[in-house]
Amino acid sequence: MNNFTYYNPTKIIFGENTIGQIAKEIPANARILITYGGGSIKQNGVYDQVRAALKNHKVFEFGGIEANPQYTTLMKAVEICRDENIDFLLAVGGGSVLDGTKFIAAAAPFKGEPWDILAKYAKVETAIPLASVLTLPATGSEANAFAVISRKEIGKKLAFGAPPLTFPKFSVLDPTVTKTLSKRQRGNGVVDAFVHVTEQYLTYPQHAAIQDRYAEAILKTLIEEGPEYVENPDNSESAKNVVWSATMALNGIISAGVATDWATHSIGHELTVLHNIDHARTLAIVWPGMMRVMGEEKKQKLLQYAERVWDIREGSETEKIGLAISRTEEFFNSLGVPTSLKDYELGKETISNVILNLKANNYVELGEKKLVTPEKVLEILEGRL
Repeated sequence: MNNFTYYNPTKIIFGENTIGQIAKEIPANARILITYGGGSIKQNGVYDQVRAALKNHKVFEFGGIEANPQYTTLMKAVEICRDENIDFLLAVGGGSVLDGTKFIAAAAPFKGEPWDILAKYAKVETAIPLASVLTLPATGSEANAFAVISRKEIGKKLAFGAPPLTFPKFSVLDPTVTKTLSKRQRGNGVVDAFVHVTEQYLTYPQHAAIQDRYAEAILKTLIEEGPEYVENPDNSESAKNVVWSATMALNGIISAGVATDWATHSIGHELTVLHNIDHARTLAIVWPGMMRVMGEEKKQKLLQYAERVWDIREGSETEKIGLAISRTEEFFNSLGVPTSLKDYELGKETISNVILNLKANNYVELGEKKLVTPEKVLEILEGRL
């Protein structure tokens, strides 16, 4: 395990009927911009709860933040922040709304071209404080400082983070609001959280026992609770465990002091850019191929994963690893999340375009040891046809 500094200032307010607590967490004189997505919060009651809680605050609204939030959309919100002197942002939605709101927070006071924050890693010196009311557990964005933003007109999907400035001040996690999510959204959320964990865990032995055990606990919880959460939205206990798992998957605790991967995400992002496939579904496509092609480099951790997470203890090392990968793929499919390119009627042309995009973005040495080259990506994706 390497030296590390772990800091996470986000206050988590977890449980049923907790949305009303936001009023006492936001300064009384704040000029608040509520951000949200397509409007589902106005059907599921969350919007009404938020507005009731903030009845004594000065509130503005900005809706229409897309899944895979678009730069051009977010810049419209940046203009509102500047024109109305917004000094607090409240993201009400899932990971895309949260990611978009982090960019708005950083871009509004930015001196210069905001795209440089993403494309040139321009330093963020200040940001508007932000917080969240989470409606869709998946990305973990409610408890970290990072975001992924898209710009479809130039075919880019780029990440940024400006800790501690872009950490949410607080996040409300009320598992009851997940009841109105579609089965597709719930399945995507479980897969997204699951792959987040494996990107930090399935690397190579780093003698980080606590991080490993936390990661395994999250994975086993998602395996045990995920199917019930997807199939039975009224099961509040399963919802609670999935919501907390998704937050724990990407709040920095299991990545502290260890090298991490993220190659599956980099490849998946290009599938989203090219074909607008849900983020989690791109991960489900890429993950089995990544594990099979990079299996030798990840051998020891894959064996640990097979034994500790899937309780596979019989057979040769190769058989154990193969069975663990297959069971994971079956798990994704059982949640209604397809795992091959052919499920989306995509073929070799898509593979070529993914590789071209990765090269254009200089993503040619991916993974924990920078061994996922364009040649490896070709092999990984050909195995997903």
